[in-house]
Amino acid sequence: MNILKFFTAGSVDDGKSTLIGRLLYDTNSILADQLEALQQSNRKNDDGTIDLAILTDGLRAEREQGITIDVAYKYFQTAKRKFIIADTPGHIQYTRNMVTGASTANLAIILVDARNGVVEQTIRHSYLVSLLGVSHVVICVNKMDMEGYSEEVFNTITEKYKKMAAKLNLQDITFIPVSALKGDNIVHPSAHMPWYKGDSLLDFLETVEVNSSQTSTFARMPVQWVIRPQTDALHDYRGYAGRVLSGAFKVNDRVTVLPSGSSSVIEKIEVFDQAPEEVTAGMSVTLHLKDNIDISRGDVLVNSSHLPQRSQLIEADLCWMDNKPMDDSITYFLQHNSKVTKCKIREILHKVNINTLEKEDTHEFKLNDIGRVVIKTADELAFDLYTENKANGSAILIDGRTNLTVGALMFRAIVE
Repeated sequence: MNILKFFTAGSVDDGKSTLIGRLLYDTNSILADQLEALQQSNRKNDDGTIDLAILTDGLRAEREQGITIDVAYKYFQTAKRKFIIADTPGHIQYTRNMVTGASTANLAIILVDARNGVVEQTIRHSYLVSLLGVSHVVICVNKMDMEGYSEEVFNTITEKYKKMAAKLNLQDITFIPVSALKGDNIVHPSAHMPWYKGDSLLDFLETVEVNSSQTSTFARMPVQWVIRPQTDALHDYRGYAGRVLSGAFKVNDRVTVLPSGSSSVIEKIEVFDQAPEEVTAGMSVTLHLKDNIDISRGDVLVNSSHLPQRSQLIEADLCWMDNKPMDDSITYFLQHNSKVTKCKIREILHKVNINTLEKEDTHEFKLNDIGRVVIKTADELAFDLYTENKANGSAILIDGRTNLTVGALMFRAIVE
């Protein structure tokens, strides 16, 4: 059974938490003790029904403010698929939290209030979806019950969003009219909107194709551990353990070790006590090569016929995540998979106003700022461009003084 990772985003009070609560409630994915607590809760909707948003209110501060300020993860499954949901915040000051929740998602659900239509935050969230390269976008026009389930209202919002999305080059967009409060088109088709002929939200989530990127083209495996027991029974054992980042590896594939550039052929693959002929992205494996090569943690095994980019000077999009502004005079640590190296911000190219999408000149990055920079690393990195292979095209910045993650990077180009 495959897994779909998706996140929700929208303006404050658009109904993100209620939509997730409805998905969980109507698919019978709530534990008995949770259901009992839900039924005994004093929080009710105006019509006296249970407030399903309680299911994703994980923090006391969120409950007190009536908003979601952190990323709340929920898990459920149906007969067709498993799901991981990230309920991300809508406020602009929590952009970093949304980037965190969206970074590993296959699909984005953006809620639009039927009463308000496409607003500034809708544009901002759509820009972040475009920036992070999320494959599929679902626009849930919520609170249709408050607009009399009007087809005209839905069509007006749809057309306006399409014009905006074209500027962001968003391709795979699906529009669904819903009422999370009433349950219309969430799990079951709505009797109130016979004019809508598409799938319910759950039907779409169960059947949307998830690109697993299991072709060997972008086969990448950062080495996390070199296994050499050097016992009498395993005197010649030499295995390279790690998680397949992207693509697929097969026995007899020729691989190259970076940064050294040495190459060999895969002799054997181990996964626990099994010896499969092929392994794919997401699997933790041990690879054995026909030749003894000097390999250590931080090196990466790649498909020899499709090598990644290699450079110390890289242009990247940066999302700043620290309360302290970026300081281009100090040295940060950059972690790219299992590789950690020092780096400096060589140049700030621009900052993006994520409400207007305009590029602005700036000399500083503050919390939640997004823009493009040029970084210089102490060691050469073996990476792919983010648009070609997200898994090997991103990294994080760490402040060595505090050990805090202060930035997220998406590699866009090599600087000549």
